[in-house]
Amino acid sequence: MAEERHHTEHIPQWKKDEIENIKELIQSHKVFGMVAIEGILATKIQKIRRDLKDVAVLKVSRNTLTERALNQLGENIPDMNKYLDKQTALIFTNESPFKLYKLLEQTKTPSPIKGGAIAPADIIVQKGPTSFPPGPILGELQSAGIPASIDAGKVAVKETKVVCKAGEVVPQKLATMLSKLEIYPLIVGLDLRAAYDDGTIYEPELLAVDESKYFSDIIRAAQNAFNLSVNTAYPTSATIGTLLAKAHAESKNLGVNAVILEPGVMDSLLAKAHVQMTSVASKAADKDANAVDDDLRGVLGAAASAAAAAAVATPAAAKEEKKEEEPEEEEEDHAEEDGMAGLGALFG
Repeated sequence: MAEERHHTEHIPQWKKDEIENIKELIQSHKVFGMVAIEGILATKIQKIRRDLKDVAVLKVSRNTLTERALNQLGENIPDMNKYLDKQTALIFTNESPFKLYKLLEQTKTPSPIKGGAIAPADIIVQKGPTSFPPGPILGELQSAGIPASIDAGKVAVKETKVVCKAGEVVPQKLATMLSKLEIYPLIVGLDLRAAYDDGTIYEPELLAVDESKYFSDIIRAAQNAFNLSVNTAYPTSATIGTLLAKAHAESKNLGVNAVILEPGVMDSLLAKAHVQMTSVASKAADKDANAVDDDLRGVLGAAASAAAAAAVATPAAAKEEKKEEEPEEEEEDHAEEDGMAGLGALFG
């Protein structure tokens, strides 16, 4: 009988230690994510690691070891394996996935593109002067496909031009000239592919929150809710003051229009009667000066003088009112800034 042999896979101790370290980091942090690091220099990664040291741990490991660690943890965690691709780093934090995404977006900076690389988007050179004096640089720009000429003693780009379309290979000459012109087509930093938080996987599309739009939507929703509550006479702590003021104004208008003799409307009724009386007297005096007595004629004269003075004072009052409104606008700006600060705290 042949001897039965069992072959077991030998895993070096350093690999076992690495797998255990990844598992420990996942279990000791609220959130972990996978980020793309292809094309990023090691010096840049080290700088990002230092910048994030107070809020996140960045770890670069082999994809095979990461996959083993995730599979050993079980539950929904192995679903993150599908985001392992090419050069991948792991990031661990106790912040929310939204703040993690925002922090990683802040690591991105413009970077020059190398010759032979694929343009991620249309590369455009804008019309305008450069800092270069006339010299060989003029021919170098032209040979790279950049329309250049001499203008006012300096080399200038004659017209705005797309020098390389998205998806095309960037020629070496063009890459060199773009760097000299300080045109950096690449945005280099950590791209979050996905973040895992308590059984839920968040992709970038969900985490990319436009905070300004979100804040505006909240304001609009609050305004609409307030208007609905007032228009339907639904009392809340936020609208009861407005509802009472509206009810008071409507009841007073009803009292004046229905000529209800109540203490709260007597002043308005008397003022309305006085206006009507002076209007009738004015029309009568226009037809016959003797139709009104001296006392009434004095009242009409005083009313005319007051109207003239009001007409003169109106422009000045409007200017003064405009001046007084300016600080209110500033206060509104501060209120909006405070609101944005609060929203920023929510998303990091």
